[in-house]
Amino acid sequence: MTSTTKSAILATLLVPAAAFAGLDVGQMLGTTEDEIRTALTGMGYDVHDIELEDGEIEAEVTLDGVAFEIEVAIYTGLVTEIERDDDADDSDD
Repeated sequence: MTSTTKSAILATLLVPAAAFAGLDVGQMLGTTEDEIRTALTGMGYDVHDIELEDGEIEAEVTLDGVAFEIEVAIYTGLVTEIERDDDADDSDD
């Protein structure tokens, strides 16, 4: 294996899962639950829940086993935040 191939593989492993689905802050998803669900499933996400919270639409999704919370502006339909959900690290030991 060449060093270029190794570098390409390493770069692929280090890119966040959201980047593989082509989802970025500022991207238009829609202003309704149906529009957002359709856009996210079209990008390969499994949509578990969509709800209105704190004046934004929040979608709880997974991609390749990784959980994310995606916040969408209610009036513009633009993604305002993509947060990896690390609930597994929040154990009550």
